[in-house]
Amino acid sequence: MTSAPLNPSATPARRAIMAAAGAAGLAAALTACGSSDDSSGTTTTNSNTGAGSTTQDSNGSTGGSSAAAGGTALAKTTDIPEGGGTIYKDQAVVVTQPASGTYKAFSTKCPHAGCAVTSIANGEIVCPCHGSKFAIADGSVKQGPATTGLTAANITVSGDQISLA
Repeated sequence: MTSAPLNPSATPARRAIMAAAGAAGLAAALTACGSSDDSSGTTTTNSNTGAGSTTQDSNGSTGGSSAAAGGTALAKTTDIPEGGGTIYKDQAVVVTQPASGTYKAFSTKCPHAGCAVTSIANGEIVCPCHGSKFAIADGSVKQGPATTGLTAANITVSGDQISLA
């Protein structure tokens, strides 16, 4: 007894199977690169990330709820360590003090994959997702994979109060 010949159009070609497997693998890889939404709003001080790094929510040490120059009050100047900075998760902003009395602010959103930066160490703002690092002085890329720097945020400093403009 002989079996009937297989119909070539009824069996998937090896290329079709490989393409489907590749597409499934790509989908899994892209899902792993997605960002997580960690908006718990808790106040955290990152003491293990090196000198000059803290993370706070809107209930952080702001010295009051009224803004000095009409914006949203973020912090007192004494809250921002020289050569470091503080990350404000609720406002999605990082405020740095690269030199004594000089304050800068940037978005916490990494331009590479949209993850939020989570720490400041050794004069660099660090993204945990893929290891990009940015200068605290101007937000420029110090280490990729990001190819563009952090977006600057507008702040005002009035006396000892730093406010989001």
